[in-house]
Amino acid sequence: MFRALARLMLVVITASLLAVLFTQSLSAADAPQFRVTTFESDVTPPVDGHPLIWLTPVKTVESPLMARGIVIDDGTRRYVLCAVDWCGLCNSSYELFRSKLAAGAGTDVANVAVQSVHPHTAPYTDGDAQKLLNQFEGFPMFVDLKFLDEATDRLASAVKASLDKFQPFDRIGTGQAKVDRIASSRRIMVDGKLVGRSSSCTDPAVRALPEGRIDPYLKTITLARGDKPLVRMHYYACHPQTRYGDPRASSDMPGFARKRVEEKDGAFQMYFDGCGGDVAMGKYNDRSWEARDELTNRMVAGMEASIASTKYVPVTSLAWRTAEVLLPERTDPGNTLADSRALMNDPKADKIARVRAAVRTAFTERIKRPIECTSLQIGDVYIVNLCGECLIEFQYFAQQAKPNAFVAVAAYGDVGPGYLCPEAAYAEGGYEPSACNAGNKSEPVVKKAILSLLGEK
Repeated sequence: MFRALARLMLVVITASLLAVLFTQSLSAADAPQFRVTTFESDVTPPVDGHPLIWLTPVKTVESPLMARGIVIDDGTRRYVLCAVDWCGLCNSSYELFRSKLAAGAGTDVANVAVQSVHPHTAPYTDGDAQKLLNQFEGFPMFVDLKFLDEATDRLASAVKASLDKFQPFDRIGTGQAKVDRIASSRRIMVDGKLVGRSSSCTDPAVRALPEGRIDPYLKTITLARGDKPLVRMHYYACHPQTRYGDPRASSDMPGFARKRVEEKDGAFQMYFDGCGGDVAMGKYNDRSWEARDELTNRMVAGMEASIASTKYVPVTSLAWRTAEVLLPERTDPGNTLADSRALMNDPKADKIARVRAAVRTAFTERIKRPIECTSLQIGDVYIVNLCGECLIEFQYFAQQAKPNAFVAVAAYGDVGPGYLCPEAAYAEGGYEPSACNAGNKSEPVVKKAILSLLGEK
């Protein structure tokens, strides 16, 4: 009797233990398993090869230009975020980077975001514009298409090699910190008149004007496994160039700061430029080497403060979204497609002006083909990846649309549209509206896309 009861109890206990183990194994199987890997590839043009912005030749390399990124695997799909130390990628050149990254990661192009960091000591590249310029015998090279293909092949290979190094991550961290004396508005209203203040300024009176409308916060998103940070992504809205116009390839201040923080922190670091189309360093940058060093030190301090403020939560969900942006054509006098073609074809015009006209022509000719923007949501953290050189208004709009969430914005995806301005900027005038390749009714189109990317359709 006693033995029979003991055997029965053993069976019950064993069955209960098996049920618990089976339930645990089901829970583990049902729980999402998120993984991340990192990659980088040198995309610096060779000396006397593919030029820096517009037609500036490469004569020396101060620091290599890198394409750095991550691949995230959620168990069913892979997603790619990549930041390139170039001034801009337009039209087919942007699409080339995106398609090569997709091939390397083994995913769809729709799951890839490529953003330029926007230093002006780097290429501004539009393969479609180069094809238009090919008709002019003896015209200086704007894009070396062979180099572009080779550079993106190397990048795809780096992505593919990284797939053997996936690491699981189970926590996401968010932090932010005010950055001291870097950003200032490029558009200051004084007595009802617009005063432009660019990336460097030597006029004491203009430098003394207020900072103006900026986003003072640098935001940092960290992917971690337990207590170990694996990747940190920094977002800050400001033109990143301190010195430019010379034949020196350089990642400039953000690249220098990124490297220093990575060496100290140990985690893989990425830097994204936010909606800084009308934000630059002119108030704090007199173009001296000393100013550049000070600005770099302040950026390092901002990154480190943002990292120090990081708070972590478990990763439980991931969503990737896309939105098509179909921008209006520019039709105002002097900026029509016919006007752009006429300037591009004018042998007496300034060569850089002709290149700019070719870029505008190339964009206008593809205007009916939408640009795809993307976003990544992990819990209550949103990363919004936009096209064009967006003004700060769009960053504030994205953050205000999700006031209780952590929203980081990266601009400078496909820069074919040039600047993207709110409608009020056209009435105010200034440089930025003049450098828009799309029409002055772009604001509602971009804002509608932002809402869609935030899941607010």
